[in-house]
Amino acid sequence: MIDTLLPFLPAFAVAWGILFVGASSPGPAVAMLMGLALGQGRTPALIACLGIALGSATINVLTILGVGLFLSQAAWAMMLLKLAGSAYLAYLAYGAFRKAIHPPEIAAQTVARQSSPALFAKGYLLQVTNPKAIAFWLAIAAIGATANAPLWIIALFVASCAVLSFACHAAWALALSATPVRAAYLRARRYVEGALGAFFAFAAFKLATSRI
Repeated sequence: MIDTLLPFLPAFAVAWGILFVGASSPGPAVAMLMGLALGQGRTPALIACLGIALGSATINVLTILGVGLFLSQAAWAMMLLKLAGSAYLAYLAYGAFRKAIHPPEIAAQTVARQSSPALFAKGYLLQVTNPKAIAFWLAIAAIGATANAPLWIIALFVASCAVLSFACHAAWALALSATPVRAAYLRARRYVEGALGAFFAFAAFKLATSRI
């Protein structure tokens, strides 16, 4: 079993890296989690994180199924997907560098008190309808991490990505509920965005120049 998994680990590591940076970068989910953490506390925010993780897994599965079908129809499809994915990562790099120069304000969303199922559904719906999340998963799919993989390896990849997505968003929920941490992040945003821009630029280059 380990011998079967080993050849997939390098591509898994690249996919995890892109997902880690994508899930950790500020966006609609962070704004929602900030509002929940400040208005209702850590537990409601963590429940929403579970919904976000399941939403991430849903997009992951749909992307694997859809991209696999697409790639089976044409030999040039992988090249097209790689170029599209690298172009999107380059766009993210540009946006991050721009934010590093002129950091925008991040305002917490106002969220009324809700039940646990409602909080879970809110996180899930936010993720599956988030264009940023969908584009990220298309970029990850371009790596081909699960290409020709048996079902158990695909299931392992989906589960590991869901856990990573939850961990990243939960870290935001826990951190943003603490005023000193939130203040420190806002002061360091320029450097955080600069580091994100460098990572996205590197990932775009590696994806565009990788072998088909």
